[in-house]
Formats: sequence, structure tokens, C-alpha cells
Amino acid sequence: MDYKMKITGGVPLRGKIEAQGAKNAALPIMAASLLLKSGTLNIHKVPRLHDVLTMADLLRGLGAEIQYEKGEMSISIPEDLSWETPSNLVRKMRASSLVLGPLLARCGRAVLPLPGGCSIGSRPIDLHLKGLSRMGASIDLVHGAVHATANGLKGCRIYLDFPSVGATENLLMAAVFAEGETVLENTAREPEITNLVQTLKSMGASIEEEGTGVIRIKGVDELHDAETIVIPDRIETCTYILASIMSGGEIEIENVIPQHIDSLIAKLEEGGASFTVKNDSVIVHPINRLKAVSLKTMPYPGFPTDLQPQIMATLALADGASVIQEGVFQARFLHVSELNRMGARIELQGNTAVVTGVEHLVGADVSATDLRAGAALILAGLAAKDETCVYHIGHVWRGYEDMDKKLQQLGGQVEIMPTESVGTKVNGAVMKEDS
Repeated sequence: MDYKMKITGGVPLRGKIEAQGAKNAALPIMAASLLLKSGTLNIHKVPRLHDVLTMADLLRGLGAEIQYEKGEMSISIPEDLSWETPSNLVRKMRASSLVLGPLLARCGRAVLPLPGGCSIGSRPIDLHLKGLSRMGASIDLVHGAVHATANGLKGCRIYLDFPSVGATENLLMAAVFAEGETVLENTAREPEITNLVQTLKSMGASIEEEGTGVIRIKGVDELHDAETIVIPDRIETCTYILASIMSGGEIEIENVIPQHIDSLIAKLEEGGASFTVKNDSVIVHPINRLKAVSLKTMPYPGFPTDLQPQIMATLALADGASVIQEGVFQARFLHVSELNRMGARIELQGNTAVVTGVEHLVGADVSATDLRAGAALILAGLAAKDETCVYHIGHVWRGYEDMDKKLQQLGGQVEIMPTESVGTKVNGAVMKEDS
């Protein structure tokens, strides 16, 4: 069954919500449980999302026992662990690749079909494989699947050509049992990496994270039971900040780490927005109209690519022309045509979008092509005149827990509805149901 979100726009959002645990922190932490040779990892504040449930099923397919209720997850790993991943689950989600490093370290071998995920451009795992090879792994690609073996990984120096989050996480986990010391350089510096490091250290790993893109790991013989907490989701927090601004409302978001959202706050303040930032919450104050700003997406602590579609929707209503340069994923502009259907004026020039602000957006039938594009269309619908239907809303459920309920809690006029058929016609094309 496929679903759509029906939105009646023009209602200012008001009230208070709490940010969920970070999806992009929960997934690698769940994968890290595979490093236990026999034990349990308890994780707090795990968001209930499609990707989280897919990762849980993937771990179960490898032999784990998982209890999960109301944000509390307990993962028990048996001594006898499977090393061959279920292809039907791996192909659903890009983050499935995160089990490769732990399996190789724990079992000495792993089979991983090339993973799936959002269609936002090429995101190869070559940096993962190159790093594992440096540590002594033998890597072969057989019939679309990675076959990796290692007779004990060896510590070494690995310089990442690009500060890839996934490669940093995979190599970090693989190095936990490697002989000697592994030094990872030019690593990703996202807060989710620090959350993973903290989790691994609580399990008994020996890791020094210098905060400068260098991580040192000294191999240990085994890890032990532990518990950890998932950090707040900075992308979800920022999405609701933008929703408040677009709707002309005033909301407070609790369970926030303010320094994690600095890049958005600074950019919005440049555009004239104002906030009250507390120790663990942020209040978004009303603004009549944002001024145009320009930005380029970059690895953390730069402006996140995962917010580019949402801020583009916001700037579609700004006063003046904004320039947005996508510096991470080359195909992350699939939402542009849908926003333009709603009255936005956005022109693409290669990896750059020129957004000329309009007075208002209009409701339309639009389709979510990926997770963050779907969120951007929902924001546009909240601000638009009349009614908007966002089809293929399943993409959004991959990253936002109870988004419809949170928006309703803030006064948003939204409703989740089944589409008329699996092959719903949107924008003149038949769109297939999400897999």
C-alpha cells in the first residue's frame, strides 16, 4: 500500500515538540553491536523509522535477538554469528553497508550485496573497500555482491580521499579488533561519528578522537556489554525550524544540542530570522519574510546536504534571489521540478540552483523522490495556498518519526491517506509503490 500526505496550507505552526533520536547515529550504533562476541548492547532514544526497522531485521537475519519498544532497543549477539547478509534487506537501504566492517572484524569474512537507498546520485563504497584492503582484507566483487575475507585485520594508517561518513564509521568499527594501531585521517567529523565513538568506548574499545579529522584506534581482544544513548536528530530539528519559518509560526523544539545546528541558525539569522537558544532547546520566533541568502553544502561542520532541499523550499519564499551550490551529491535536485509546480522560481545551472523568491506558493499534487525531497515538499505544502498532496510519503518515513502527528500537534492541517492504487498517476507519469 502506498500513501500520500494531504496538507491544507496557510496555518502558522505553534507549540512545542521534542526532537527524535538521530537516525544517522542509531544505524551505525546498531551495526556496532555485531562486534560483541556474545553479549548485549542497550540503546536509548532509538527513533522508530523504516530504516531502523530494516537494520533491525538485517541484524536478526545475521543471528541477533532484538527487543524494541518505545525508543528502547536491546540487541543480543550470539557467539555463532552469520556473516552472509540477506540481499532483500541490504538492497532497501544504503546504511546496510555499515555491517561490512563489523562482520569482517568479528567473523573474518562477510558477503554484502551492493546496498540501495535514496536516488540522490552515486554514493559508491569504494572508500570503505579501499580502507579495508589496506588493513589486510581480500575484497572481491562477485555477481553484484562484495565478498570480503581477512585472516586478522592489521592496524595501519588510512587517509580518506573524501571525509565520507559511512567509510569513517565502517573503518572505525573494523579497526576495533585489528592488530596494533589504526590511524584514520581526513575522517568525517559529524556528531554521529562522535556518538559512535562514545558507544564503542563504552563497550571497551580503545579510541582517541581528536576532533580534527584524525581518529586513533588501538586493537583490543574483545568488547563487553554496554548501554548508550542516541543523540538528538539535528536534521529533523532543522526541518521543523524551517517549517516554523515557512508557516510564519512560533515553535519550541526540545532535546536539542544547539552546537549541532549552528550552520542553519547562522544562515537563517543572516536572512533576518531570530531565535532563543537554550541549553537543550531552541525557540523559533515569527518572521514576516526571510531575506535571500546563498550557501554551499559541505561536510560537517559546513551546511549539511541533508538540509539542502528543505532550505531551498524555504528560500523559494524569501525576498530576493538565493544561490544554493550542492557540494556533496551531484543528483540532489530532484525536488526542483516539484517545487516549481507549486509556483517556485528555481533554475538549475549544473550543481547550482538559483532560487528567486516569490510572494506565495500554490497547492499541487507532487511526488517525493527521496527522503529529504519529501520533507521539502511537505514544508512547501504547509506554506502554500489551498491543498497539497505529497505522494510516495513512505520515503519520508525513512527519516522522520511520526511527522504527521508532530505537525498536527503544532496545529498543522495534515492527513495521511492511502493512494487510489499502487500505480498512482502523478505529474502525468505513473509512479510505482515504494519498495
